[in-house]
Amino acid sequence: MVRTFSALDFARPRVAQAKRGRRVSVVIPARDEAGTVGHVVGVAAALTDVVDEVLVVDDASSDDTAAAARAAGARVIRSGGLGKGGAMRTGLTAAAGDVVVFADADVTSFDSGFVLGLVGPLLAHDELVLVKGCYHRPGEGGRVNELVARPLLALLFPALTGVLQPLGGEYAGRRAAFEAVDFEDGYGVDIGLLLDLAGRHGVGALAQSDLGVRVHRNRPLSSLADASRQVMEVVLDRAGLLDQADVEQAAARRLA
Repeated sequence: MVRTFSALDFARPRVAQAKRGRRVSVVIPARDEAGTVGHVVGVAAALTDVVDEVLVVDDASSDDTAAAARAAGARVIRSGGLGKGGAMRTGLTAAAGDVVVFADADVTSFDSGFVLGLVGPLLAHDELVLVKGCYHRPGEGGRVNELVARPLLALLFPALTGVLQPLGGEYAGRRAAFEAVDFEDGYGVDIGLLLDLAGRHGVGALAQSDLGVRVHRNRPLSSLADASRQVMEVVLDRAGLLDQADVEQAAARRLA
C-alpha cells in the first residue's frame, strides 16, 4: 500500500529545517502557458528557505511563456518542441537540486503547499524516492486518469491501486532516482516514471501527498484519445504485454 501524507502536516519551517544542506530544484515544463506560468513560478520562488532554484523549460512556445517565467523569478531553458517528457529531461539535466520537484505550468490553484507537501516527506523519510501529488479535481478533470490509468494499474499493477493521481504532473523525487530511469516523450511520462521507480525501488519507496484542490485547464473530450493511447502503451509495455516493435511503430506514427 502506498503511504499517504497531507501537505497540511508539512509547514514551511518544518520543511526548511529538514533540508540539512540538501538543495531543492523546481522544474516546470511549459508550452504556451504565458497566462499561468508566472503564478506557478512566483509561488515556488517565494519559498526562499526551501527552494534553491526554479527552472522553466520553455518547450517551443509561440507566446510569452519565457518572458512571463523570467519576470516571476525563474531561470528559463529552451527546448525544441521535445514534448513534456523531453522538456522534463532537459530540466533535470540543468537542475542542481538533490531533490527535484516537477510541476505543471497551467495550475491556477498552485500554492506553497504543492511544493512543501511534496518535498517535506522526501526530506523527512530517507527511504522514499518519489512523492506523487494527489488532490481533488472539481468538474470533469482527470478523465484519462480515472477511465484509463487507474483501471489499468488495478489490473496489471495492483500494488499501485492506491495511487490516486498516477498521471498528475506534480511530484518530487531524488535526483539520483530520476537520473536512473527513462522519461517517455509524450503523455505517458508521468505514469512511466511511477512504474519504473516502483520497479527499481519497490512500492515502499513511493508515497503520495494530499495537496488539496487542483484546478487547471481541461482539454475537450475529443482531444483525449491520443493521450489515452499513449498512457496505455506505457502501462502495457511495463507489464510486458506490448512488443517493443509495436512501441517503436506507435512512436513513429506520432512523429509522422
